[in-house]
Amino acid sequence: MSSGIDNSMFFLKSLGVDQLAIIAKEDIQFNKDFRLQCEQNSCGSYNKNWMCPPAIGSIDELKEKVLKFKQGLLFQTVYQLEDSFDYEGMQEGIEEHTKILRKALDNIKSTGAFNEFLPLNVGPCTYCGRCAFLDGQECRFPEEAVSSLEACGIDVMALEKSCGMSYNNGKNTISCISLILFNLD
Repeated sequence: MSSGIDNSMFFLKSLGVDQLAIIAKEDIQFNKDFRLQCEQNSCGSYNKNWMCPPAIGSIDELKEKVLKFKQGLLFQTVYQLEDSFDYEGMQEGIEEHTKILRKALDNIKSTGAFNEFLPLNVGPCTYCGRCAFLDGQECRFPEEAVSSLEACGIDVMALEKSCGMSYNNGKNTISCISLILFNLD
């Protein structure tokens, strides 16, 4: 493994991720049903965020973008909830997971671990408090904007299974996933 991959994995482990794996692009399965969940506005961000449908582009465009990368660093964090209806706990878990992703991205940028990379996260991009999309403006921070795995139509459960990760981590938990796709050359 390259030192960039090793350093990134070590850094993520130091941040407390629960599961971590290197995946090959061949491990990624696409399923349009996940994108349909976006289009049905299941998370409330459809047509409200530059990194969500429809603004992010078609599933075919995103699939092409994803498949330009040879490998990926897949990581998961697990958060305990009070009960299965603990929406506030779910949101807090997603926020904490996103902070870990942002720290990992800062580390990759500062160390030059990967020449070229594409981060994907759980849920919509939350870099700005209010997405410029809502004001009819261009994205203010396109170099920081991150889309979700689901918006790209990636089957997260199949991806986790392909590398031995557990999708469900017990009663009253939320499991958050990120994927940083990269090319080393």
